[in-house]
Amino acid sequence: MSRIMNFNPGPAALPVVALERARDELLDFEGSGMSVMENSHRSKVYEAVHDRALSLLRELMAIPEDYDVVFLQGGASMQFALVPMSFLPPGGSADHIAMGAWSEKAHSEAAVWANAVGARARVAASTREGGYTRVVRPEEVKLDDGAAYVHYASNETIHGVQYRQLPTFGRASQVCDMSSDILSRKFDVAPFSLIYAGAQKNIGPSGVTIVIARHDFIEQGRKDLPKILQYRTHVEANSLLNTPPTFGIYLVRNVLDWLQSSGGVDAIEKQNGMKAAELYAVIDAHREFYRCPVELESRSVMNAVFRLPTEALDKLFVDEAKKASMVGLKGHRVIGGIRVSLYNAVEPTWVSTLCTFMKDFVNRHG
Repeated sequence: MSRIMNFNPGPAALPVVALERARDELLDFEGSGMSVMENSHRSKVYEAVHDRALSLLRELMAIPEDYDVVFLQGGASMQFALVPMSFLPPGGSADHIAMGAWSEKAHSEAAVWANAVGARARVAASTREGGYTRVVRPEEVKLDDGAAYVHYASNETIHGVQYRQLPTFGRASQVCDMSSDILSRKFDVAPFSLIYAGAQKNIGPSGVTIVIARHDFIEQGRKDLPKILQYRTHVEANSLLNTPPTFGIYLVRNVLDWLQSSGGVDAIEKQNGMKAAELYAVIDAHREFYRCPVELESRSVMNAVFRLPTEALDKLFVDEAKKASMVGLKGHRVIGGIRVSLYNAVEPTWVSTLCTFMKDFVNRHG
């Protein structure tokens, strides 16, 4: 079969070698006579996969020893609720940096919990008024000195806005949603108290969520929540408190093995930068036709967004691209336009093919 060029924002493209490995091991995994999906999550066969995936995450991200790493379910959206439930105490406050749809949703979920326990979920800064076309600058933020934590997203997939250098806001614990750019570049884990990420962009399939948190921060979490909602119980159980998404974690292992064998995060960061530079060069060369609303220094390396002169041309662009075996380019329903997701598994040749298509499209319709 011929593989299509997949620019979907998530679930997104997976490395072919990770999928081929899954295909080859599907019916008889490690001589067990059954698929990894059929093995017990308590078996030694699955345990080796589970531990390998956790170990690879630690290695690839240089996660310090005093941090816990767990696999959870429910996606980043579940973390929008679990973080305040765990760490926003009655009468306390949490600060939120809002620079796009997902950080706004995180604040909204925190506000529900805050209202229930008599706390405050503050918006310390927002770029909503400007249409989310840039990141929030640290000097714009009005923090509560007593906040339990500060929450922000490193990359906004819908609006195509990203922190190129990850900031620190004040002295409170830093909590970051890195769903769409984790493992796409090197960064220091140490300034963060908790990082979470849905797997379906750069790590694996949908259904797996990664949480990386400093152990002492985890221990500060409420102890009167149901066990399934406490981070500490998942840590104590090595992410096996209940049946985990075993096949999803198996695929995470495959993807992380691929990333390691491809040169690790250093190599993929360089490749991602080249892909984004090639695409933005075409956009800027035809800026009267391909209009990117995001300020230059805030443009996302993972999700490039732009509009054509009319909605009719937006639709034609998507339709013609699909005929040329390129899919996933329609912008989010909230803002429309075009969105090109450039996650780790998006091959450089796909981006070059798209750029050639874009040049031809503007010559025919510009």
